[in-house]
Amino acid sequence: MSKCVCAFALACMSTLFMSGGVLAGQTIKIGFPIPLTGEIPKVGESTKFAAELFREEVNAKGGLDVGGKKYPLEFIFEDNESKPETAVNVTLKLIDRDDVLAIVGPQSSRQAVPVGAVANENETPMITPWSTNPDATKDRPWVFRAAFLDPFQASVAADFAAKEFKARKVAVLFEISNDYSKGLADNFRDAWEERHGKDSVVAFESHGPKDQDFSAQLTKMIAAKPDFIFLPENYSFAALIVPQARDLGYKGFFMGSDAWGSAELMKLCGDACKGQFFSTHYYAAAGAKGATREFIDKYNKKYGYVPDDVAALTWDAVALVSGAIQKAGRLENSTRKMRGLIRENLASVKDFKGITGDMHFDSQGDPVKCAVIVVIDDKGDFTFRESVCPK
Repeated sequence: MSKCVCAFALACMSTLFMSGGVLAGQTIKIGFPIPLTGEIPKVGESTKFAAELFREEVNAKGGLDVGGKKYPLEFIFEDNESKPETAVNVTLKLIDRDDVLAIVGPQSSRQAVPVGAVANENETPMITPWSTNPDATKDRPWVFRAAFLDPFQASVAADFAAKEFKARKVAVLFEISNDYSKGLADNFRDAWEERHGKDSVVAFESHGPKDQDFSAQLTKMIAAKPDFIFLPENYSFAALIVPQARDLGYKGFFMGSDAWGSAELMKLCGDACKGQFFSTHYYAAAGAKGATREFIDKYNKKYGYVPDDVAALTWDAVALVSGAIQKAGRLENSTRKMRGLIRENLASVKDFKGITGDMHFDSQGDPVKCAVIVVIDDKGDFTFRESVCPK
């Protein structure tokens, strides 16, 4: 072979790889920018475990069937360190260098909001399993989510607390730099004041991302004599705040949010969190049925603990992306074209039956689905109390 022919062949190969040839690798690559270290590493672990369980199950059958041909799933996990700037950087790597077809993650709104901007700008379909802040998807046609929104969760929590605790006055504590925590606190305050008046939120306190001592905020909150305390906090903070409040003499109820639903909460919080309530995405206790029960049993058998809502939502998110790929009926050799097909197919989802319940996407890429209220029983288990669906 002449040098000219060799050079031409190499140039063609280079062009193929630089153009993002999907079929060249014969695998379906999906990227996961997740918090394997940092503030919420258990969230990253749950994400990876659920995704790997899905991947192994599909690949054991030869891969994902797309138009009659099977392609192995290849998942690329990147640690976002629970930091917005790191999440953006690793997502750009997944999009530009790894040439993934879609992004699953990040989980926390603090990372999902800026990463959503990156995915949308780069026309790469993204679905965040756990983020509930509306800004992650708002006016971003390439971004979707598997979790309900903060305004809905805030209303669910407000209505339940008023009924369960016979409450009229509330104190709120949240992390000021966390989009999820602050956004949900704001939404809850609005929902509560709409129902009970402007003076019904007797304390509205914040803390920083590295704080460990909350005595100043809690002392002020307890002095205001709330009927309960609302904590829209990640499990790691909830596990610090609740015991400290008890040590300061607070004997009332706490109402938490979906970020409480980690398998680590009770290990960190202990008896202080028993008897408290939080809103979440699915029911993982003994009464779960059907595909949800099968998922729980498979996960528990493989990893040794009951999957939290992060794991279940991740499974649903991966299933949604996989379904969108299958619906295309083929794999385009152009990554750009394939990403476009996936986005179109996600946007057209009308009836998805997931581990966390039935849902469909609205015009913003947000799911219309139900929420669950659980109570932590005297054994430390998360026990179903009621389900609340959109009106």
